[in-house]
Amino acid sequence: MSGIHPGRPWPLGSSTTTRGVNFSLAAPAADRIELLLFRHGSDGAPERVIELDARRHRSGDYWHVEVEGLNEGCCYGYRVFGPLAPGSHGFRPSKVLLDPAARAITGWDVYDRVLATGLSPNAHACLKAVVSERKRFDFESHPRPRHSWQRSVIYELHVGAFTRASDSGVDRSERGTYRGVIEKLPYLQDLGVTAIELLPVFSFDPADAPPGRDNVWGYSPLNWFTPHHGYCSVDDPLQGRDEMRQLVAACHDAGIEVLLDVVYNHTTEGNRHGPTLSWRGIADNTYYHQNSAGDYLDVSGCGNSIAANDPISTQLILESMRCWALELGIDGFRFDLGIELSRGAQLKPLDHPPLFAAMEADPELSDLKLVSEPWDCGGLYRLNDFPAKRIGTWNGHFRDGLRRFWKGDEHTTWALAQRFKGSPDLYDGKAVAMGRSVNLITAHDGFTLADLVSYNRKHNLANGEDNRDGENHNNSWNHGIEGPTTEPEVLALRRRQQRNLLSTLLLARGVPMLLMGDEVGRSQGGNNNTWCQDSPLGWMVWNEDHCDLELKLFLKRLLKLRQALPQLFNPLIPARETTKKHPQDQTDLWRQWHGVELSKPDWAEWSRSIATSLHMGSHGALIWMGFNAHKEALNFELPVPASPWTRVIDTSLPSPKDLPDQPVPFRGVNIPMQSRSFVLLVAQDEVSNLRL
Repeated sequence: MSGIHPGRPWPLGSSTTTRGVNFSLAAPAADRIELLLFRHGSDGAPERVIELDARRHRSGDYWHVEVEGLNEGCCYGYRVFGPLAPGSHGFRPSKVLLDPAARAITGWDVYDRVLATGLSPNAHACLKAVVSERKRFDFESHPRPRHSWQRSVIYELHVGAFTRASDSGVDRSERGTYRGVIEKLPYLQDLGVTAIELLPVFSFDPADAPPGRDNVWGYSPLNWFTPHHGYCSVDDPLQGRDEMRQLVAACHDAGIEVLLDVVYNHTTEGNRHGPTLSWRGIADNTYYHQNSAGDYLDVSGCGNSIAANDPISTQLILESMRCWALELGIDGFRFDLGIELSRGAQLKPLDHPPLFAAMEADPELSDLKLVSEPWDCGGLYRLNDFPAKRIGTWNGHFRDGLRRFWKGDEHTTWALAQRFKGSPDLYDGKAVAMGRSVNLITAHDGFTLADLVSYNRKHNLANGEDNRDGENHNNSWNHGIEGPTTEPEVLALRRRQQRNLLSTLLLARGVPMLLMGDEVGRSQGGNNNTWCQDSPLGWMVWNEDHCDLELKLFLKRLLKLRQALPQLFNPLIPARETTKKHPQDQTDLWRQWHGVELSKPDWAEWSRSIATSLHMGSHGALIWMGFNAHKEALNFELPVPASPWTRVIDTSLPSPKDLPDQPVPFRGVNIPMQSRSFVLLVAQDEVSNLRL
């Protein structure tokens, strides 16, 4: 046929050539494929249908064709034909299917998720892929910040929720968009974080939710290559990539890295009753884990699980990562339920999963920051033995240990010490290597920091599921009154506890992560699962009348302190622990643990307090930290300092004395600690030039 050429199997998706556009699609079990070309994204019927001849347009598992005269902006889809075995959910030739490797998507104005289910045609209500450019990100003009793990502090945010509020100070047309985040970069710089971690920005279907609700968080991808259209400031499918690049470039210029929370473990197609949008109709027995009867296996909690062990799935995920990292400039990824990607046939956990092996061997991905959740919904939890050397993990034990200690639970003092010094009990007796543990107290999934100290139980009725959704085991404490209160003593205690938690997080060894709005006391009214709340309940707070500005000041100074003294609070080589008073090596950094008496830590189940000091050789203590979660004040003995003590933090004091801009001299061999408070003392020589 004139203007139709065999094309080539690489690259995946659609790409421009000197003559037109090359299309490539992996469909191993298909016996016939049609390429449908549409004039516009809203068209209900294709302008042209091109049938691919297997003898001419197939190489192995890949179908491909080059069409002359086409350009960027061309809209297209596929019909895929093949056998439909009993129990299978695959080939649906009545459906127009989205290219899994599409870099832009159109047709949202006519799309109907309901019509993608069943067997009826959906050409008049389908999404279409759009041929897009594949230019590389301009790293020469906007180089990666490349912050070391030692100095990294991650700030998790939702692109839409960050600037959606009318008082965000962002222009109306750019609220809740990639460009809106750009306008708020000075805020993040001033706060002192080094990286932002964006909740999913892969294209997702807001209609993937029960009736009457919208999917807001986006943890159910429609496509792994396309920036979500809802975060663009203009209604142009080709502009999404440019706006994403603009955000990344602005972040790089501001010294801030951009990490993406990515969902490769499942898709929006759900279970056997879900819609046929893309993967399901192209090669569902390739992309999804299934049993012998053809039923989908689910360890994602969302109806399906990606078979990342399959070579074609591996290739598609790697190509997606390259797209975001090399074309859009992203600096790293956080894998949602990432351990699911290590499962093999019939969901068997693999010690050497092919995806992770290929990812770590790929030179084009070698300079990225990689983090994963070490658990999935099938009960698999691999922290120390996560099957990838370069991928760090969210440390859920850190979150739980800190919450339980400051809540005043029993059996928590030992756990707090372990988490604080790098969780050696979880890593074969050795403190975790730098970058292998991301420490957190709060995240999008759960209570905010303010709600953590204000509610004993979740309050998710607004989600429409009779409060059944969301985590039930929160290790939270309302301090005597459930929810908002004007009681001064309760408010003061909640205020102190937030500072206790933040201090422990930021001064512990590892990579800390903060949740959007925790720095200003953002509350979700006790809702710990705002996945469907595109409302002020889930939005960032900008109105200073509703912000805890004293807490924000405390956190800013705490971040400056951490960055100024990384060798004390987050050393590359963890301090050696000893009970000796005078080690022979005078450059040896060593740690001791104490109770109210020196060198006598109380690890008993009823203990609610602990202290630690860091020393250099026999010169004296450099820092001392006291953690008192007891309901009463305690008096602690102090070690001899290397130079006179200064008080840097005392969370029992009012702002800004709790963390003043300059350390305050402290004299004495004992220090009184108020109930439920944290104190940090630093030797004067270590902070002589420190100004926060």
